[in-house]
Amino acid sequence: MTGRSARASLVGLLVALGFAVPAPASAAGTAAATSCYGGAVTVHYGEVLDFGPYRTTSRCNDINMRIVGGDAEYVVACVKFEKTGVCNRWTKVGWSWTTIATDVLDGTRFTVPNGVDLEGSSATLQIAF
Repeated sequence: MTGRSARASLVGLLVALGFAVPAPASAAGTAAATSCYGGAVTVHYGEVLDFGPYRTTSRCNDINMRIVGGDAEYVVACVKFEKTGVCNRWTKVGWSWTTIATDVLDGTRFTVPNGVDLEGSSATLQIAF
């Protein structure tokens, strides 16, 4: 019995017994995340008042941010949409990708203001949109 047919038999048995079987990881989902983060821009905290302006793309459904360098443990960020001119919400961003705005329409113009002073710490960030 091949690996594929053994898996199919096992899945069939588990489903017949009433168990939920998760689907295997999707290559399309992994490719979407890779292309979203692959288009990230790198910025240095403190160099400007607002990062941007940027325009959202079809690469990402959300606006994401992470620290990639420096000695800061975290930064606080928000997304200021051009249409409203106000921040959506302040979000604590660390060394892993963090969503700072969700379900943003393609072509939306925005900036990411510098949050609180890092008090001597430094941070290099990536923003994916």
